[in-house]
Amino acid sequence: MGIKDDAVEVRAQGWRTLAALHGLIETELERALQAEAKLSVVEYTVLDALSRQDGWHMRMQQLARATALSASATTRLVNRLEDRGLLTRILCDDDRRGIYTELTASGIALLERARPVHDSTLERALAAAQDIPELAPLVDALPGCTPSPESGD
Repeated sequence: MGIKDDAVEVRAQGWRTLAALHGLIETELERALQAEAKLSVVEYTVLDALSRQDGWHMRMQQLARATALSASATTRLVNRLEDRGLLTRILCDDDRRGIYTELTASGIALLERARPVHDSTLERALAAAQDIPELAPLVDALPGCTPSPESGD
């Protein structure tokens, strides 16, 4: 194996490690959010993204980018969340083709119940990943993911 092949393998191994960390975290989040809030990870991501917007709404294409979904998958997801009364769509006043998505009061309430579940599960999943030698360097590289000295960990 030459130097160029070594670089390709290092990148591939890095990607596999990143995918393993992502998979571990997503599996734990999915389990906890489903059990406690009846939300999938991507549904939580939508509610969370909408809650962080000025005016509490986003265009559908912005939402697609925030969730890393295709336009059609985003539309199906928004339809499901709208059917559950968690969000609503609003026509854009200055662009008749534009549609905004906005949280409803029920969506805000569910997000407020789900956020502590999400955050504590994420913290536990990262701590578990920290104990896996192959994943620990990635966790260390994430801002705010290592225990702070004052936490006693």
